[in-house]
This record gives sequence, C-alpha cells and structure tokens, in this order.
Amino acid sequence: MFVVRPVARDDLPAVLALSERTGAGLTTLPASRERLAERIDRSIASFAGTAARADACYMFVLVDLGGGGPARRVVGISAIEAAVGLKEPWYNYRVGTLVHASRALGVYTAVPTLFLSNDHTGHTELCTLFVDQAFRHGRNGPLIAKSRLLFIAEFGDRFGDKVIAELRGRLDAQGRSPFWEGLGRHFFAMEYSTADYLTGIGQKSFIAELMPRHPVYVNLLPAAARDAIGAVHADTEPARRMLEQEGFHYDGCVDIFDAGPTVEAFRDNIDAVRRSRVLPVTLDEIDPVPDNPVAGVPWLVGNRRFAGFRAILANAAQRADRIALQSHQAAALDVREGDLVRAVPLSPADR
Repeated sequence: MFVVRPVARDDLPAVLALSERTGAGLTTLPASRERLAERIDRSIASFAGTAARADACYMFVLVDLGGGGPARRVVGISAIEAAVGLKEPWYNYRVGTLVHASRALGVYTAVPTLFLSNDHTGHTELCTLFVDQAFRHGRNGPLIAKSRLLFIAEFGDRFGDKVIAELRGRLDAQGRSPFWEGLGRHFFAMEYSTADYLTGIGQKSFIAELMPRHPVYVNLLPAAARDAIGAVHADTEPARRMLEQEGFHYDGCVDIFDAGPTVEAFRDNIDAVRRSRVLPVTLDEIDPVPDNPVAGVPWLVGNRRFAGFRAILANAAQRADRIALQSHQAAALDVREGDLVRAVPLSPADR
C-alpha cells in the first residue's frame, strides 16, 4: 500500500537518492544535499503555517508501506510552490509573432518569435514530480501527482487563482537539450546541465545578467531547436496527458533553457478540484464487489488536515453519501468512522 504525506527532515537521504536518478531537466529537484535540506525546511515551515506566501512550498513524498509490514520507503516526490516570482523573477519565453510588411514591395511576413516574459508571476506551480523507476506501476503516478490537487481543493485560499506546471523539455540520448544548443549556449557559454544545476541550487542571477533581452527570431534557430519548442521529454508525456485530462492547456509559454511547455488552468476549473467531495467515512471490511458498477471504483482520498495531510488510492464505494473504507485504509489516512475526508473518483484514463 502507498500513502502520500508531507516531507519530513528524516526523508532527506531518500529525497537526495531520488534526485540523483532524475537526470537533467528537473530543476526543482537538484542533487544537492544542502539545497534539498533548505527546501525541506521551507516545506516544514509552510506546513507549520509560518512561511509567507512568497516563500511557501509544500513538498509531498510517496511512501511504500510495505503491504502493511514495517517498510516505510520513500519512492516518489512532488511539490507545490504557492506563488512563483514574488521574491525573484520568474522567467519564461512567450511564443509570439512579429510582422514585417512592405506594401510597396508586396511583402508580408509573419515571423515566429520568443519574447522574454514574467507573465506567471504570483501563480501557483505544480512541480518536482518524480517516481522511482521501479515503482512506476499501478496508479502510483496519479496518486503522487493528483494528491496535490486534493490539497489545493481543501486549502484553496493558500494558492493563486491560476495553477501552472512547467514540463520538462526534449533532451537527446546524451541528455543535451536541442533548444539550449541552438540558443542558450550562445549567451550562457556553459553546458545545459550546468545551467540547470545552478538554477536548481538557487544561483539564478546569471539568468538576468546573460540572457537575451530582445525578441528571438525562431526562424534563425537550427531545425532541432525549433522543433523542441513546446515539446516534452519522453518521461514527461504521462504527466502532460494527466494534466490535460485535468483541464490544463498550453498557452504559448516555454522554459528558457529547454523550451518545455508551461501548461495552466484556473484553480477552480481543475477537474479533480471541481469534482472532489467532502464525505464522511464508514468502515467496511468487505472488499467491493467486482461486478457491482457502483462498488470498487478507484478513489483518490485525502484527510482534511493541513500539517497532517495524508492521501491514498482506494477501491472504495460511495454509499448513501458516505465513502466506505477498510480499516487499513482509514489507518493510513489517520481517520476514524464518521470523520470527513475529501475524495474524488479517478478519471477513466487513470483507472
């Protein structure tokens, strides 16, 4: 059985081990013990309610409970940044168009461009999503990813009206970014992995100092760099599909390093937020009947505690406006008979 909970200081070694397996492109999970420790401390302060909104970061871990045994292995991670860009600039490129025309010559040319933008300042970001390769089975991906949406639904006043997610951009077999090779390298004079790492450990001043301030003409970039604009890493395709199913869409903004797309949605329009319900728990030790169309539907279920948040996936049945859980599921959520939980049935694509 797997449960999602807030990260704890004791999780640092496991989180560091996960970060070392991500490869390039996951800026918010750098393989730096010091930086990860700082981020975990920031998350703990956020769950304690002592962090300002500009600093608030909520990190969650996916824990393998070992089938009810003693194992408590951290096998995945995800996070929410409450509001980006309020303390330091949040950069991306907006894909735009410049028109060059001459009536005398009969020439009219619409040229795609990249404009430096801070359009997402103040928005909430879903970030740091990663699951150990050995545990990318069943519904572990939807559990660690979508549990954040239950948390946002329950504590919406702590988050922005719009939620975004920066998706990892296309990399080649050697871990190089075609977009970086075609554009970024000319201005930053360093490897993509180095720039990615520096950003991840908080050294971002070089971005403002070195990046181009004028529009970039896309037609002047190599074909591989052009094709990478708005494309995602192969490992990120499932996350993109999940977000699109939740109502997120690409609106023309891409990462300044690898040109991965930024998707966005209004908080209250996100499918899991909109469809989630608050239901009392009833305990039922009988497994849902497989041929009953009402029973056995996979539900994402979270308790309603802030610092003590827990979320699981359960093949549960909704009965007379109550949700039926087994005792081990209730124990994982730290709830009892009659307690209220927030729950949403998984969409058919995630079942």
